[in-house]
This record gives sequence, structure tokens and C-alpha cells, in this order.
Amino acid sequence: MRATIYLRIIILGLLALSILFIPSSGKIKGYMVVKSGAVVATAYNSLASQTDSTPWITASGTRCRKGVIASNFLPFGTKVRIDGFGDQIFTVEDRMNRRYTKRIDIWFRSYKDAMRFGRRKIKYHVLESV
Repeated sequence: MRATIYLRIIILGLLALSILFIPSSGKIKGYMVVKSGAVVATAYNSLASQTDSTPWITASGTRCRKGVIASNFLPFGTKVRIDGFGDQIFTVEDRMNRRYTKRIDIWFRSYKDAMRFGRRKIKYHVLESV
């Protein structure tokens, strides 16, 4: 009997979380979701050992900062929302080693935060201005 009640509470909790993390009607702060998918995500930061000889400059020529992601399968300037980061909107401004064709690399300011994020499967949503 108690197991059934606990199971119902867990299911209701998961349903409530999914409502919080899935954009209603595909809209987020002036954007509309045009494509969604799941890929492996990794984390990086501006260490010379993780980048090229200009660790603070992205492949598109901008400076690394919160909200920058690297991806080889999305064009520069693509706006992306990643599940687990709330309503934060990321922008593709960097590239990865060309062997990573279907991956997103999220920039973190600190090495510790990047290591904590690690490597995991994420769901992403490509956004377009409305």
C-alpha cells in the first residue's frame, strides 16, 4: 500500500518537473523551438591544454563567456536551450575537433565546474526568433 502511494508521488513529481523543463507551446522569451534532439555534451574552459593557442577567443572571433557553446553540426550564431540549464540561452560561437560531429561542448569559467559537468547525454532545443 505504501509503495503504491510513494510511486504515485514520484510519478507526480516527475510530471511536475517535466512541465517546468519543457517549454510550453515551443516558445521561450521571444524564441520558438524549431528543432530538438539529444546528443552527448561535454564541458570545457579556457585552458591552453583544452583549446588552441588563443584559449579565450572562440572560432567565431568572440571572447569566451557564459552562454558560449561549441558545436560542429550547428552553424555559428545558432541559439540553443539545453535541458537542465533553465531558460538560459546558449549561442554556438566555437568549434570542436572535427572528429566530434554530433556533440555540444559547453564553456565553463572554471575547470572545477567543467569537470563537475563531465560528459553526459543532454536534450537540446534549437531556437529561432519570433
